[in-house]
Amino acid sequence: MSQLNVNAIRSANGTGDAISLTASDKTCTANITNNLSNRRLNINGDFRVMQRGTQTSVTAGKYGIDRWKFEVGNCGTWTLSQDTDVPAGKGFAKSYKIQCTTADASPAAADYVDTRYQFEGQDLQGLKWGGSDAKSITVTFWIKCKKTGTFNLNLLANGAANKSLGKVITISTADTWEFKSVTFAGDTAQAIICDNALRLSLVFWLDAGSDYKGGTSPTSAWETLTSANRAASTTIALADNTANYVNLCGVQIEAGDYATDFEHRSYSDELARSQRYYYKNPSNMYLTKYGSASICNVFNPVTMRANPTITQGSGFSISQISPYSFYIYKSSGDSGVAENGYEVSAEL
Repeated sequence: MSQLNVNAIRSANGTGDAISLTASDKTCTANITNNLSNRRLNINGDFRVMQRGTQTSVTAGKYGIDRWKFEVGNCGTWTLSQDTDVPAGKGFAKSYKIQCTTADASPAAADYVDTRYQFEGQDLQGLKWGGSDAKSITVTFWIKCKKTGTFNLNLLANGAANKSLGKVITISTADTWEFKSVTFAGDTAQAIICDNALRLSLVFWLDAGSDYKGGTSPTSAWETLTSANRAASTTIALADNTANYVNLCGVQIEAGDYATDFEHRSYSDELARSQRYYYKNPSNMYLTKYGSASICNVFNPVTMRANPTITQGSGFSISQISPYSFYIYKSSGDSGVAENGYEVSAEL
């Protein structure tokens, strides 16, 4: 066995040691400048958080697993669920399953199916896009699919111009977990706007008509969005049979040219991050008499992305909505209970 016996490691042009070694206790001290925590830019990449529960009979855009939006346009019916089928020995307990329940074997030109992760612009400023120091994005994930073939993994940037960049992913073996890693070049020409709006999406194309896959995917350079190129080379046709499914697991989106191990975070951390966009409280609320009205002041568990949309099961009125709180009230009558809880959404 070979050994490297040194006291320190230093760059040829350096003035200090990058790594110093201590013989007495067999340890080292390293000057590390790259960030080893908070590397994963996406939330709920291990799919443990699913506040809404299983979604069935899905025929339009909808959220199932938190932070992951499913989009479908006239291309079958689907079930979105949290699954316990995971790659063995990789530290995951849940995966995201998309199951076809009504097939469409011949999608019309404008039909499509995809699932996507969406970012606020202010969370991506560290990518430094719009200049010569623009950082790449590396995406790693596990995938299991009923079918072999290819699909387009597409980055869509929403800014002064809508732009896209795609990579063609191959599924080699049916019904088998496969690990994928792909790197997208940073956009040196257009910066990401720093706000709380949708500015970047990672889109997994699962099926589409010719309006979306009639062209050629831009795989090396960012281009102004051309719809016909977005799902180019997608051959898996997931909508063509009710036996078809796809599972995703361990999706990590990170800055840089190299993939690192999946960054595991606590469940409470992933839940709180998810609740910026959506949360659900199934409990009844007690409204207190205040003058001629009855009212309940609800404080959101975290600051939400924007003023949310609130769904309340008892049909009571909602007012003074902000990212921090809102009121549920009835304008007259005694104190009472607002039944069936409420849902609060500020999704992108």
